[in-house]
Amino acid sequence: MLSYRHAFHAGNHADVLKHFVQVQLHAYMNQKDAAYTYIDTHSGAGVYALDGGYAAKNAEYETGIGPLWDRTDLPPALKEYLDLVKAMNPSGKMRYYPGSPYVADQVAREHDRLRLFELHPADSKILADNFRRVDAHKAEQGERPTARGRRVLIERGDGFAALKTLLPPPSRRALVLIDPPYEDKQDYRKVKDALEEALGRFPTGMYAVWYPLLHRMESRQFADKLKRLPAKDWLNVTLTVSTPGPAGFGLHSSGMLILNPPYTLEPLLRQVMPYLVKVLGKDAGATFEIEHGEQMTGSAAQRTIANGAIRTPVGNARRASPLAGGGSLRLPGQAPVGSPGAEPRDPSLGRPSVKSPAAKASARKFMKPAGGAAVAAPSGKPAGKTAGNASTGRAAAKSARPRRP
Repeated sequence: MLSYRHAFHAGNHADVLKHFVQVQLHAYMNQKDAAYTYIDTHSGAGVYALDGGYAAKNAEYETGIGPLWDRTDLPPALKEYLDLVKAMNPSGKMRYYPGSPYVADQVAREHDRLRLFELHPADSKILADNFRRVDAHKAEQGERPTARGRRVLIERGDGFAALKTLLPPPSRRALVLIDPPYEDKQDYRKVKDALEEALGRFPTGMYAVWYPLLHRMESRQFADKLKRLPAKDWLNVTLTVSTPGPAGFGLHSSGMLILNPPYTLEPLLRQVMPYLVKVLGKDAGATFEIEHGEQMTGSAAQRTIANGAIRTPVGNARRASPLAGGGSLRLPGQAPVGSPGAEPRDPSLGRPSVKSPAAKASARKFMKPAGGAAVAAPSGKPAGKTAGNASTGRAAAKSARPRRP
């Protein structure tokens, strides 16, 4: 929506999570010499003043970058992010905060390409002006581009539509950041649809999605829907800084879900997230969660959370499983039930007694329960009756009825 201005929220706890993760994604992409394309679908203004204007009205940076500014005990990975923010504040005073385009400009290399999109007319103009100033400063310092072509292209337009024209990139390497305002509930659907099409065009790209955790249904179901997209694997991390109020106002929690994440990210998150909860947490409700799994195409594994409850797959995850019940679906190479060579059925469970490794979904969760230490939650088995149980039970009941003479 064109009424949204990110300057009101610059530097808050959600920005800390988003930009810390972004720095680590760039660092991983930088490990290979080959160039990559960074695509930012909702770029914003690029740089925000914290000591005046919109940001000073709500001072949301006091929930994020503010408490971190003078800390001397930062984990190394988090220090990389804070050093980048301090580099644009040479006086040592916290005056400016970088948006994701500036983070990309600082961390990406000279031969990498930045493609930035912003639909809001005012923010789009500010974004272009900010990068003109960056180029002018580099020229004053005697810096000249070493790569051919324009490194940074800025366009006032729809970032969702832009993905269709930019993927796959010439270098076959890309990092895509998607973080719409979500003021319009249609943004949740647009993100999912855009990712589905992007994965069809370029399945090996790295896609990072920031999202708020709100009371509305679209927000609560959002991450689970993204986990079912046809990516090889996914990593989901959420940060909660305080207990949400009963009315649901304000942003207390946010998440980052990465499709095709780097293997290095999860260990770094395990080090950094407990620290962020300790420093940014406002009450006993402050917590974090880390989930990592493979594509959820059917036999989605249940996950046990800290209090011992079972989190069941949402939607049609169990129904779509080729091993759930007595349907005709089966794995490639699996013999039909009842044919020679078929796996024996466990009549009490209504499914084959031995599961093929290909049918097992790999999902694990690591979290800090409110008021406690970080723990790894064990993976659970699906509980309750499957479709096969129900049909078997009805058949047994029917056969047990006495026949009329």
